[in-house]
Amino acid sequence: MKLLRVGPPGAERPALLDQGGVLRDLSALVDDIDGGLLADASALDRIRGAAGAGVLPALDATGLRVGPPVARIGKVVCIGLNYHGHAAETGQATPAEPVVFLKAADTVVGPDDTVLVPRGSVKTDWEVELAIVIGRTARYLETDEQALAHVAGYAVAHDVSEREFQIERGGTWDKGKNCETFNPLGPWLVTADEVPDPQALSLRLWVNGELKQDGHTSDQIFPVAEVVRYVSRFMTLYPGDVINTGTPAGVAMGQPEPKPYLRPGDVVELEVEGLGRQRQELKSA
Repeated sequence: MKLLRVGPPGAERPALLDQGGVLRDLSALVDDIDGGLLADASALDRIRGAAGAGVLPALDATGLRVGPPVARIGKVVCIGLNYHGHAAETGQATPAEPVVFLKAADTVVGPDDTVLVPRGSVKTDWEVELAIVIGRTARYLETDEQALAHVAGYAVAHDVSEREFQIERGGTWDKGKNCETFNPLGPWLVTADEVPDPQALSLRLWVNGELKQDGHTSDQIFPVAEVVRYVSRFMTLYPGDVINTGTPAGVAMGQPEPKPYLRPGDVVELEVEGLGRQRQELKSA
């Protein structure tokens, strides 16, 4: 299933994109798409049944904003330097273990919402990523099979980063990763049954129409199952939590001088195979 949330910020309603590309209203079946729903197999089965029976009312998508596909996200866990190509382009060694950091959940916005360039920023960068959405509470998972069984689905994420804040201002990466609007997510949460192999997905990103990133999840250093299993050893993952799994080569930081960092007025478009497409216009904070 392709689950999504549509409507103004803070007032989104749950919806489904059916196999014919028609937007369907889920409001009569569920209150929202959140961790509670994703952990409720019977509720998900009701949605599947209603979709199959063709009884869900259609929504007019004209002019309708698409919000983040998951409400009330508890935490966004991120994996850094998780593609061989990206590690190489930034001149860093392949990590022996996953590099883990956190983004605040309030950085998450809709897939086509405005991204704000922070005040004083000179190195705002792009990163297309595959996002994992957790569907069952995960603690100390032992096998890849267990890890994948705890995944509700997948989505497109844009891990926007400010490199000067992240790398040159001391401390951890947090300052360069947690600026407002720095995690567009969606348009859809595609349930795991529709993504049989998360290591077989292409990722692309364009800036002002120019292709910048053209990668593939097969280049991940730590694949999806290993990432979920690994993170569950250090923190409890709850239904509705999100894991951004890293970005392929092609970011601004890895390009020759003068590096083409993002500026107000730029347009970024990105997609992950089968998971939909995002488009953001950048403006000044």
